[in-house]
Amino acid sequence: MNQSAVTTSPLSDGVRKALEVSLRGVEELLPQDEWAKKLARSESTGKPLRIKLGLDPTAPDIHIGHTVVLNKMRQLQDLGHQVIFLIGDFTTLIGDPSGRNSTRPPLTPEQIKFNAETYYTQAAKVLDPARTEIRYNSEWCDALGARGMIQLSAKYTVARMMERNDFHQRFTDGSSISLHEFLYPLLQGYDSVALKSDLELGGTDQKFNLLMGRHLQQEYGQEPQCVLTMPLLVGLDGVDKMSKSKNNYIGITEDANTMFAKVLSISDTLMWDWYTLLSFKSLDEIAALKAEVAGGRNPKDAKVALAKEITARFHSAAAADAAEQDFINRSKGGVPDDIPDVALSGAPLGIGALLKQANLAPSTSEANRLIDGGGVRVDGSVVSDKGLKLEAGTYVVQVGKRKFARVTLG
Repeated sequence: MNQSAVTTSPLSDGVRKALEVSLRGVEELLPQDEWAKKLARSESTGKPLRIKLGLDPTAPDIHIGHTVVLNKMRQLQDLGHQVIFLIGDFTTLIGDPSGRNSTRPPLTPEQIKFNAETYYTQAAKVLDPARTEIRYNSEWCDALGARGMIQLSAKYTVARMMERNDFHQRFTDGSSISLHEFLYPLLQGYDSVALKSDLELGGTDQKFNLLMGRHLQQEYGQEPQCVLTMPLLVGLDGVDKMSKSKNNYIGITEDANTMFAKVLSISDTLMWDWYTLLSFKSLDEIAALKAEVAGGRNPKDAKVALAKEITARFHSAAAADAAEQDFINRSKGGVPDDIPDVALSGAPLGIGALLKQANLAPSTSEANRLIDGGGVRVDGSVVSDKGLKLEAGTYVVQVGKRKFARVTLG
């Protein structure tokens, strides 16, 4: 985190509070003293600052790792500033080369439109839609035309562009770099010119692009924006950044029960990083909770509170309460309220075939393996006999801790 002196002038309590909110959980805030001056000016004039976040709709769904930056936007939004949710429908045609070792394949306009609509619907679960300005960078990028693109390209040098880590590495490795990829950071920077942004947010992998915005605003005679980068959220495994490819993620469209259980699965250590980056509790509240745990309180209590907060944000408080009760039921071997009903014929039916037909096991052989491991229950009793045949009737069948079905056999 940037630890430079804030400013030589004394700060008001309001500006100090705003600066504290700004710095919570951040990787870098550059330049910090400029941001403090912008906050002070906003307080004295009553004019909100313009805070920009650009997202390229490269996929239809986002996970809670993506919401780390959205949470920061919401915190600044709650301070009264104007947040701009910028959808990079034009820049997605190029594909962000950040962190890439090859050219990103472009999406079709139809894919971009679908993803963009889905993105904002999901982002609105964190941001206040009534106080969010939604923009698309095709508004000004399309209007640039060939002449404007040439003029924009003249604002930066190839030598400076090649200082960027991913471009430098690809050039060193002999990997191809398409000319249009140089346009991406230029256009992202030009977004800041078009929007006259005071602050741009992004992940740590976006630092070069964010600083491009500062450079171009100066080139176009504007006051340069400040840059705020957020760390990448570590996933459920406690090792790698949250990613669908690593299968260590929580999708914000996942059902409430799954979301709640996944949050509870993280380590006690990782929990506090998640509190800082994902919770809307104040730092004082989190510190008090951490002190209670250090003093002997069960850390599971803190983890349950975090799981309920996150689940309620993307579903509802009632859904979070129900997910907690569902988890308690499963932990005690109880039966959840919402288990599927399955009707099967062919009584008497062997337990292995029943598990397969009820979609509780992918195959009869896997069903037998589960039985050998003591992972199958019928009406609460562990099944130990793979040759068990069930007569006509209704049974509650459980596989492992989380799979249930109410099977009616005829």
